[in-house]
Amino acid sequence: QVQLVESGGGLVQAGGSLRLSCTASVRTFSTYAMGWFRQAPGQEREFVSFINWNGGSTYYADSVKGRFTISRDNAKNTVYLQMNSLKPEDTAVYYCAGRNMLSYGSYRQPDTFGSWGQGTQVTVSS
Repeated sequence: QVQLVESGGGLVQAGGSLRLSCTASVRTFSTYAMGWFRQAPGQEREFVSFINWNGGSTYYADSVKGRFTISRDNAKNTVYLQMNSLKPEDTAVYYCAGRNMLSYGSYRQPDTFGSWGQGTQVTVSS
């Protein structure tokens, strides 16, 4: 298990930008693949983005492709989610999640991740 702490959420107008950060308290962060998920009120937790252990592979939900960028800095034990051109429908609690690089199962499925942060609220006003 890895302890994950997100930051960077807030209130922004439509069209604006935010950058979320997620810092892990583990010495072997580079052996973890990381994901971002979000959950709006009354909705299931949904996949947003995934990055492999070295940042060489990234994936996005269709709804955020071209607007969000995931990246990581293994020297800082941190994964980022740069969110541009935000829309009201992006409003949700955003969670980062981690799983061992050797884990199997779809990265789009929350239950394939063993470690979760507490979440950070992102609110986009119209």
